[in-house]
Amino acid sequence: MKKTLSLMLGLLMIASLAAQEKEPVKVILSTTTSTYETGLLDYMLPVFEKENNCKVHCLSLGTGKAIQVAKDGNADIILVHARAAEDQFVAEGWGVNRQDVMYNDFLFMGPKEDPAGIKGMKSATEVLKKISDAKQPFISRGDDSGTHKKEKGFWKKLNMTPESGKDSWYMEAGQGMAATLKIADEKNAYIMLDRATYNFQKNNTRLVLLMDGDDQLLNPYGIIAVNPEKYPEVKYDLAMKMIEFFTSERGQKMIADYKVNGEQLYFPNFKNPRVAK
Repeated sequence: MKKTLSLMLGLLMIASLAAQEKEPVKVILSTTTSTYETGLLDYMLPVFEKENNCKVHCLSLGTGKAIQVAKDGNADIILVHARAAEDQFVAEGWGVNRQDVMYNDFLFMGPKEDPAGIKGMKSATEVLKKISDAKQPFISRGDDSGTHKKEKGFWKKLNMTPESGKDSWYMEAGQGMAATLKIADEKNAYIMLDRATYNFQKNNTRLVLLMDGDDQLLNPYGIIAVNPEKYPEVKYDLAMKMIEFFTSERGQKMIADYKVNGEQLYFPNFKNPRVAK
């Protein structure tokens, strides 16, 4: 009887240890609101999780905040879209193995009546100049996201620094892309947003597409592992596997195949990457 009991206890301990060994490892991905809100990560990550016995926890933030979270040691890997900030993140030693993943582009939406007259224009900077000259409402992300950084770059080229609260026509939402679009819709205002969000949300707004196609509006995404020399506790091996997954032929095909309402939201960019001007 005692031998049987001991055997049963031993088997239970073995089973318990085996269960613990199979417990999925938590990986933290700090990323943009657009990749999360458009469903891309819900589409891709379950495949990666199943094959690597892990659970990816996504922090959906603007690019600036997503990078800062990683600098603070609270993420294992980042997927963002602001090349200058990405390069600085690596140069300062916070991240390693940056790779191009995908791209889409930015565009401008606004009221159907288009009171600023931007429809058909070819230059993003000229679009913003015309909106500001007409003092028509413009809603900015205002959250240090990749979209906000891109917008500020255009204002810099114009030698302008519009301020929310000071300039009556300019407002900073301080929120994600979908929430900012909703505010713009409510105010019947102009907005600059990424095409993935546009394709995902265009049937939920009265605003219309007015301008796109400027090469300056290219929107590439990069993926970077957090440097284990900065934070030894990061899941570096899994971060590197995630980079490999997103840049592999299969991962790039999954990105290309992901569509909403028949529209492709992102385009593979690992081989012969397109770079924003």
